[in-house]
Amino acid sequence: MKPSNIPADLKYAETHEWARLQGDRATVGVTDHAQQELLDVVFVELPQVGRKVKKGEACVVVESVKAASDVYSPVSGEVVAVNPDLAKNPALVNTDPYGKGWMFQIKASAPKELDGLLSAEKYRQAIGG
Repeated sequence: MKPSNIPADLKYAETHEWARLQGDRATVGVTDHAQQELLDVVFVELPQVGRKVKKGEACVVVESVKAASDVYSPVSGEVVAVNPDLAKNPALVNTDPYGKGWMFQIKASAPKELDGLLSAEKYRQAIGG
């Protein structure tokens, strides 16, 4: 397995989600490490826009040829957008996990929760990289 790509400008959850912060909004997806573990993603079940989620709550299901896996919200808040491209092309999770493979955006109701996420360096240590 190739070493994981871990962009320094993102925050990471120990459950392998990343968050890109823009004000009180966070764009969320799964890390390169997670997509390598999942192998070929064939379906992504996204949350409904308007759904309120708590930090650590499962809100996305990713199905691969290997298994189905939950994706957890790294912060509490309201889902304000989902990635419509994943319905047509779920493989974007594999090919561009930090770009076109993003999953949802959430308006954080408790932005301080994001302070508990890992830096790129701490995430690298957590996955043994």
